[in-house]
Amino acid sequence: MGGGAGHVTHQWFQFMKDDFAELGISFTAVGVITPDPASVESLLTWASNLEDHVQYLVVENSNTSNPDFTYWYQSKQAQDFRDSFNPLIIPMEFRLPELERIARQHGVTLRNIATKSTDLANQIQIAHIIRAQRYTQRFAAQLDRADILLLPAHLAQTV
Repeated sequence: MGGGAGHVTHQWFQFMKDDFAELGISFTAVGVITPDPASVESLLTWASNLEDHVQYLVVENSNTSNPDFTYWYQSKQAQDFRDSFNPLIIPMEFRLPELERIARQHGVTLRNIATKSTDLANQIQIAHIIRAQRYTQRFAAQLDRADILLLPAHLAQTV
């Protein structure tokens, strides 16, 4: 959810969190940040409401070829968040803009392109397919680090 969104969700969470905790249900908040300080502020706003009632996974989305996450790493508020909640932080590498454009324009994912599970597969350059494969493989490897947060313990053991 974007910055400033989610008042109803905040209220619902505050009302329900104790009931879920009694049932052994836990939550993982996934925040996707970019070098834009507004994305970090959005994450921090959500964290101020969710506090320590959730675990945190932060994805650093490199939306430029040389991302500058200075605000994320040097602002006092972000440092306090990292110190208080110890989020798992994983990177998402910069993707070739042409490949991103193709995916958005045709409503497909990079995984669809990588696995050639789209009608576009015959129209896309092999280099784009190979790049999509590498992007999805590397990000999947990063997500493997987060399996403890994303999969319940009984499912993680069977996967």
